Amino acid sequence: MTSTDMKRIKIFDTTLRDGEQSPGAAMTHEEKLRIAELLDEMGVDVIEAGFPISSPGDFKAVSEITKIVKRASVCGLARAGFKDIDRAGEALKGARQPRIHTFISTSPVHMKHKLNMGENAVLEAVGASVTRARNWTSDVQWSAEDATRTVPDFLCRCVEVAIHSGATTINIPDTVGYSTPQEYFEIVTMLRNRVPNADKVIFSTHCHNDLGLAVANSLAGVLAGAGQVECTINGIGERAGNAALEEIVMSLKVRKDIMPFATGINTTLLSKASKLVSNVTGFPVQYNKAIVGKNAFSHESGIHQDGMLKNVETYEIMRPEDVGVNATSLMLGKLSGRHAFRDKLENMGYALEDAAFEDAFRRFKDLADKKKHVFDEDISALVDDGFMRGQETIKVKSVRVETGTGIKPQATLILSVDGEDRHVATGGDGPVDAVFRAIHEAFPHTATLQLFQINAVTEGTDAQATVSVRLEENGRTVTGKASDTDTLVAAAYAYVNALNKLLVKREKQAPEALTVAR
Repeated sequence: MTSTDMKRIKIFDTTLRDGEQSPGAAMTHEEKLRIAELLDEMGVDVIEAGFPISSPGDFKAVSEITKIVKRASVCGLARAGFKDIDRAGEALKGARQPRIHTFISTSPVHMKHKLNMGENAVLEAVGASVTRARNWTSDVQWSAEDATRTVPDFLCRCVEVAIHSGATTINIPDTVGYSTPQEYFEIVTMLRNRVPNADKVIFSTHCHNDLGLAVANSLAGVLAGAGQVECTINGIGERAGNAALEEIVMSLKVRKDIMPFATGINTTLLSKASKLVSNVTGFPVQYNKAIVGKNAFSHESGIHQDGMLKNVETYEIMRPEDVGVNATSLMLGKLSGRHAFRDKLENMGYALEDAAFEDAFRRFKDLADKKKHVFDEDISALVDDGFMRGQETIKVKSVRVETGTGIKPQATLILSVDGEDRHVATGGDGPVDAVFRAIHEAFPHTATLQLFQINAVTEGTDAQATVSVRLEENGRTVTGKASDTDTLVAAAYAYVNALNKLLVKREKQAPEALTVAR
């Protein structure tokens, strides 16, 4: 059976909506646009761009994404209320293929404690919300929040009403990650067999990972007849996250023998997407993460290495190139020229404008003077770091730290704020504390530090350090990230990067009593 003969499974990516709900994973407007462009380039079928009524910023992001997406459908989330639905419709006006995704809870515990509604009231809301959404677009998706803990007969009635009212996609969320693969298979099978006109719609999965079963449950849903999978890059999302897009796509690609399905995803961009989302959110990808983890294609055991040298299929079930990972790492150094550097960037999936390339090349040369070997991970870090710094209101011009045994750490800092240089020297409990205190003195603010995290980009004592800083101010949370061979310099850049994001974030207003935990 060829890929053209296989049933096509739609990939519905909710990184920009459900993924952003991860505590500390808030994204700036520009970051959302970058991710949306890459998702579209990858071949994602539906991009859930946001929750338009939640804030002016989310509305603007959804609206702007409709203008830059060339192939994918753009989707906006809405609760069952008419204000939500109309706001989503307004945000999607510019989309070539707009989709409104509306939902309501259907489980006994949610209806009683969250909605304070009975079954009849919920059924009426299902019909009314889908009908209202159909006034805006013919592509309407309806979700039964907490479907896997819903009484089967009532779930069937809700789905029947949604289909009768004009829904074209029916989503069955395992909202709290409670289900198991066999159980989820049976739920989807039941709905397809029992609900009138079920063959006229596409069933979709949306599985959370609280028990570590999100991907397994999603694939069980596909085997039961679901034609769409909701997922996120790196599996980010509420609590333990969602089904990981890269794991879903590669499972279907590798195991066509038992899952004869195809997707439209360009898998060679999976690694790039993973790095971008990790960079934007400040959430590191665990080393042993399937498909995109640093160790996913690494072999240290002597037995494994021996097998790999004889035949790569002994210990690898997919080629690293298939997910955008270089099979071998061409190391660059201080003698490498522009041509070699540009070729490396192109092989890694980066296409930079001339000015951005020159900036990246300059910083590469600076790094090469400090490190004996420059690895692919180093290059990714410095290029992504350049994207992040961009045109910022606050810039670190210089930082110097004195510390040691019996010495109170002292940081001397020059910070540029709107072009004005501010010189500060102050102490702290430790070198990092001194740096952060100096920044606070140069640029006073009320944000509090929630996370300070350091990760080595590569091995070795000369490795670059990637520092993540999470700040919170009045309910707004942002994450800054930066890399440098000097950890304290990286810390300063990361903190300032977070402050710049906070300045943008201040323009957003807090949503009104929102509950979006599908």
